[in-house]
Amino acid sequence: MGFDRMGHEHGSVRKDALLRRQLLLGGDFSAVAELFHLLDDSSRLRIFWLLCHTEACVADISAVTDMSSPAVSHHLRLLKDAGLVRGRREGKEVRYRAADTPACKLLHAMIEKTMEISCPQLGEEDEDRALAAYSAEQVETVRRMHDELLQHPERRVPIEELARRYLMNPTTLKEVFKAIYGDSLAAHMKEHRLEKAAELLRRSDESVAAVAAAVGYDSPSRFSAAFRARYHLLPSEYRRGTLAEPDQD
Repeated sequence: MGFDRMGHEHGSVRKDALLRRQLLLGGDFSAVAELFHLLDDSSRLRIFWLLCHTEACVADISAVTDMSSPAVSHHLRLLKDAGLVRGRREGKEVRYRAADTPACKLLHAMIEKTMEISCPQLGEEDEDRALAAYSAEQVETVRRMHDELLQHPERRVPIEELARRYLMNPTTLKEVFKAIYGDSLAAHMKEHRLEKAAELLRRSDESVAAVAAAVGYDSPSRFSAAFRARYHLLPSEYRRGTLAEPDQD
């Protein structure tokens, strides 16, 4: 029996015929269904969302998502095959990012819109309130101190010395720092040192001991323990992971 129009009078004959033609495009609907099926895995969805915001290698993705490198490589391969992720080789490693396509941008927007209610972020008004108790000079001094510390991760400067150097009470210095950066000075610098170490492990052939010294650890064993706590891999395992990534497109 041929199709003429809908059984109920909800639209025109022309519109009903158009809907019929579109519904017969089974291949197009199948492609969309396969795309959504690909993203029905929460781990794969997390990786895709992450790569919408940054470029990362397998070892980095593994560390930040708490997944094994083989599992990350498997998900990346599926995302690449679907055209959602692109890879580029940089030296010894392959770095991945979400593809710059309308479909990827739409999926990214859908994910964030759906998760918006459970992803509160510190707004500018909240940050302004946190800094309101301190003078502009104090805030500027701590920002300058922060930038200078990041330039020399190999140096460990006690808080008392920093206070003398920047002419600020130690307690006030720590409070202003946390108000600006959302974490303590010690925790913030530790995170930065380990990120710098990960970069050196990826981009250089220096020994683990040399990398440890370059980021302020006088004991390779203490460095390895801190690195493993942060990245869930020993430094040597992390370096091997960057060399065993799947080929780029």
